Amino acid sequence: MAAITPKPARYGMAIDLDRCTGCGACMIACAAENNVPPARPEATPRTGITWMRVYQISNGAPFPDSRAAFVPILCQQCGKETPCAAVCPQEAVETDPATGIVDQMPQRCLGCRYCMAACPYHARYFNWWDPQWPAGMEKTLNPDVATRMRGVVEKCNFCHGRLHAARARAAAEGRRELHPGEYLPACVEACPAAAIVFGDLDDPASEVARLARDGQSFRILERLGTEPKIYYRTTRPWVRKAAAQPGPASAPGKEPVHA
Repeated sequence: MAAITPKPARYGMAIDLDRCTGCGACMIACAAENNVPPARPEATPRTGITWMRVYQISNGAPFPDSRAAFVPILCQQCGKETPCAAVCPQEAVETDPATGIVDQMPQRCLGCRYCMAACPYHARYFNWWDPQWPAGMEKTLNPDVATRMRGVVEKCNFCHGRLHAARARAAAEGRRELHPGEYLPACVEACPAAAIVFGDLDDPASEVARLARDGQSFRILERLGTEPKIYYRTTRPWVRKAAAQPGPASAPGKEPVHA
């Protein structure tokens, strides 16, 4: 069969923070889809692996004016001067020109963790231990996603295994292009509040492109100029301000939600 080259895309997300309830379904779906092993008893929030982590933030006001919001954080898929790629001595980080996805290649990674230090979103994780699953649970692993060994860094890749599967189906049908919605990361499908919209940001007809350019969306730490492909939405000004300047001073009570 002749090779079928798909039209280049620039995949991204629009996440509605006013819809997110902090349930953690996206975290569970992400881990199951990408063979992220259960945390070891000795793991901490700094040494565990969670490709997508939901943080709870508050406005810092006393009751009855206190308010909370939930912010899912994953690799922001930087589109310009990607910090992690710039510092990697092994070229283990590359941006796929066909999709815009920032890929992490564990086969090249030597575990120096420069990329973790460079990532302004703290969305990269180091494997401190070889992956282990409780007896019997290894039968539930996704055969389309390789497990990662101790000593390498990993992160969200928009469920690349699903992209390959969608492309294979399209090729079998003689199609160059994917149908809208044919490729969706696991977190998008799992969200019960439909808070995550995914698609091609370069397709003006796509819902994600419309949401990204309607003036109501923003990107975290946009002032850094990394051009993230993850957009967030909220009608609450304090949430937008906290996301623009994350940290204890601007986002009191910031902590991960453990599903």
